[in-house]
Amino acid sequence: MASVTSARRRSVSTVVNLVLAAIALAFLAPLLWLVTAAFDADAPLAAQLPAALTLDNFGQVLDWETSVRPLWNGLLMSGGAALISVVAAVLCAYPLSRYQLRFRRPFLYVVLFASGLPMTAVMVPVYSMFVRLELIDSMFGTTLFLAATSLPIAIWMTKNFMDGVPIELEEAAWVDGASAMQALRAVVLPLIVPGMAVVAIFTFITAWGNFFVPFVLLLDPAKQPASVGVFTFFGQGGLIAYGQLAAYSILYTAPVIALYVIVGRTLGGAFNLAGAIKH
Repeated sequence: MASVTSARRRSVSTVVNLVLAAIALAFLAPLLWLVTAAFDADAPLAAQLPAALTLDNFGQVLDWETSVRPLWNGLLMSGGAALISVVAAVLCAYPLSRYQLRFRRPFLYVVLFASGLPMTAVMVPVYSMFVRLELIDSMFGTTLFLAATSLPIAIWMTKNFMDGVPIELEEAAWVDGASAMQALRAVVLPLIVPGMAVVAIFTFITAWGNFFVPFVLLLDPAKQPASVGVFTFFGQGGLIAYGQLAAYSILYTAPVIALYVIVGRTLGGAFNLAGAIKH
């Protein structure tokens, strides 16, 4: 009986591994084409090993107007959106986590509903509002809207992180004469730094990969981020420079990968609340 059970477990494990391998292959296939096409001077649509490795595709896209300026614009807007979203999420999540507010549950439901709204459903009134406020073609206005689109889920995430901080720590600070904001700054925020980093990364990546919003709100090509710059490689009549598109895509993904590596090494670790309670 034990041997039959063991054989059945091995069979299930084999099937699961095959399914996971198939899913991994489905995700790796586009990346394989991306890498091979970036170093192929005559890159086709299908993935194939280049006859000769070359950096010509990178040389053709590495200039100020094609890649450097859009990447810089994307970093400014995505970084600004992440900063605004984190600060606003902390200020909104703190009373929701710590105080028994009368309308807390309805407000949370409204926030949850707002996080599920499709972008296309709100772009028409947003565009009208931006026209009235004269924020069309404004990088600052676009940054604010990108932060606002990620704020609902950022509030939910930040509140969950704050809920994991024991209230006893703040009560000790209050006994010592600290105000609520001082307790938030000196007690809560240092303990949820990894959580705030998660919220910042989420907001940054969401804004970094957003094509629709800057494409609609920014008219000047000099202000558009790299997510819109990818569109320029799709020529008229279906003529696409696949090699240059692949090289640009690698440059486009590099900041996100670097952000993951830096944050993972700097803030690699979970909350250490047990030690905080003991002390």
